[in-house]
Amino acid sequence: MRSALLRFRVVAWVVGVFLILLTVGILLRYTDLFGYRTDVVSTTVSPIHGFGYMLYLATGIDLASRRRWRPLTTLGVLLAGTVPFLSFYAERRVSADVRAALDEREAAGTGAT
Repeated sequence: MRSALLRFRVVAWVVGVFLILLTVGILLRYTDLFGYRTDVVSTTVSPIHGFGYMLYLATGIDLASRRRWRPLTTLGVLLAGTVPFLSFYAERRVSADVRAALDEREAAGTGAT
């Protein structure tokens, strides 16, 4: 489960960073907030974020199945990759949950993989 957690953490951070970049790109595309308009950022970053989000879904479902989360918990974690900054929060909560479960397993002597 440690390797599944590591995969999820890395992908959650990558998705979060690219979602923030995509948000900035959308602002640059549709507003004059920064003094000029361009669509280069959004057209470049959106496919990268889309592919990363698919990886986020895969790693999230993998971790959810290993951890046996309830469906609503799984759905909440999976949707966190669609809201800027929320994937970082979800990553912290998931990491704390999985680490606590791993610590319980080790304390019980069943070992963790």
